[in-house]
Amino acid sequence: MNTPDPLTTGAPPNTGVPVVLAGARGHGRWHLENIRRLQDKGIVRLAGVCELTPLTPDEIPEGLGTPEQSADFGALLDSTGARIAVVCTPIPTHTDLALTAAGKGVHLLLEKPPAPSYAEFRRMADGVAEAGVVCQIGFQSLGSHAVPAVRRMIGDGVIGEVAGVGGAGAWARPEAYFRRAPWAGKRRLNGVDVIDGALTNPLAHAVATALTLAGVTRAEDVAGIETELAHANAIESDDTSCVRITTAAGRPVVVAATLCAEDPDDPYVVVHGSHGRITFWYKQDRVLLQRGGHGPEEFEYGRTDLLENLVDHLTDGADLLVPPAATEAFMRVVEAVRVAPDPLELPADAWHRLPGEDRRVVPGVDGLVAAAADTLALFSELGAAWASPTAHPKGVDT
Repeated sequence: MNTPDPLTTGAPPNTGVPVVLAGARGHGRWHLENIRRLQDKGIVRLAGVCELTPLTPDEIPEGLGTPEQSADFGALLDSTGARIAVVCTPIPTHTDLALTAAGKGVHLLLEKPPAPSYAEFRRMADGVAEAGVVCQIGFQSLGSHAVPAVRRMIGDGVIGEVAGVGGAGAWARPEAYFRRAPWAGKRRLNGVDVIDGALTNPLAHAVATALTLAGVTRAEDVAGIETELAHANAIESDDTSCVRITTAAGRPVVVAATLCAEDPDDPYVVVHGSHGRITFWYKQDRVLLQRGGHGPEEFEYGRTDLLENLVDHLTDGADLLVPPAATEAFMRVVEAVRVAPDPLELPADAWHRLPGEDRRVVPGVDGLVAAAADTLALFSELGAAWASPTAHPKGVDT
């Protein structure tokens, strides 16, 4: 990793590290609010916004002033003197924008998924490393203090020998969600990979967090991947899917996800041990420990913001929480989804529409998702007639 650099050298006092945000609408609004929070603390300063259509004054949160705006990302980095770029743009643009920033010596917070294919991920990660800049991947759940705490519990043998890790995400999205952008719900657009599926985008945190708790982060930690991809909505990509990653140690990591839940709930990851289990609701930073001979124990943890961590890494040498190397195994999953056969279209009798909520529901899918995480089994193994497994030995060739 690079040695810390004095980002604020020559800057006026208390103005914070200059940041450019690329992609300020949609999820980018969260980044705007977060930058405002950190700007209020004097940590960063919003120097510029890159959008094809400039933000209106009403779209800029109060307190952020009037940042420079341009559709030309490289020119904006030059004119603002940005030292950090936050990239929250469509998935297929991540690699090129990251390399543009890296070529100008600008450090990065890159939204997840970092790329739509393993090849593009490698091009990004290798290019960033060659340029000597720092890149943080935006898996906010990995900033939770619960992650190292659970890893310590596992290492201390609190639940005995680990048998595997499960993940469950039962969410709901209206049909309009899949019309929010031209790339939404697409596997490819104009011949370019997008891979906007349940496992790879909205519930990517469940996959990345499950892998991290399993100690599986590098590409070589993955021995094989099986996918079952389906959709109830009128889209190309998957909205109801599961994946089983076989680790190099021979343990399974199974994550099941749907955007068609009957009763949507917070996603979670569960570590199965020979003497108990640990459940982690990663959006809540909440952990439940259940083990033989003890009553249930619940813990709540804090969280380190990834942009703040990036600044701390660059200025004070703090450990970077989510460098690209920590997401290699996750990107193996993205690659497995990318090369899998197109997701199965669920038959008309397998789902129904909730008109009042403008969304499609798959009856029984909530229990199916929970059962997959609990038993480490795929949908097809749990009796879902529409599920069809696709295996990818050795984590997918790249």
